[in-house]
Amino acid sequence: MVSIPAVGKLSQAISEGDGISILVQADDAETAGAAEREGADGLVARAGAEAVRATSQLPLLHLGGLAEATGAAADGVVVAVDPAVWDEGRALGLECVVRVTHPEELERALEELDPEIFLLSPRRDEVEDVLEALLGLLHDVPAGKLAIAELHDASEHDVAELERAGVDAVLVAAGDVAALVPAEPPDV
Repeated sequence: MVSIPAVGKLSQAISEGDGISILVQADDAETAGAAEREGADGLVARAGAEAVRATSQLPLLHLGGLAEATGAAADGVVVAVDPAVWDEGRALGLECVVRVTHPEELERALEELDPEIFLLSPRRDEVEDVLEALLGLLHDVPAGKLAIAELHDASEHDVAELERAGVDAVLVAAGDVAALVPAEPPDV
């Protein structure tokens, strides 16, 4: 018998609809509320996750540990390529999003975990062009997997470029989210 993983709220929000999803880093209720009003598809929090959850029913991805994610009623948690943490997060009912910073880490994640969602997060101190590095990592993500690009200072042009390349979501800093939400998907 083949086990089919349940589709979580986070992956559903990212995969449904036309175009790229916008996930906004929000560490307080005010930022979460503003992001939701401006059209964010999901929220990402480390500190203040409980306040963010109390403010919004958008999918919540937690950047901290498993206990904090569970305590904040997060839908998902970002984890390293670590089978023990991966198994524990899934046992807690969290969608595990695997952070990868370089192609070798992505390959290891596929071999050891076979995750459904990746957070592509090149280290800024190791690359000259973050957008180019994100696109390079995306190239190695197999079809059928979801990819979130971490680009806090994304411009409207960057979001369109990521969408054309096939990124499913982009994690951005709070700010003018409405300007980043595409009115219509770009021609591909």
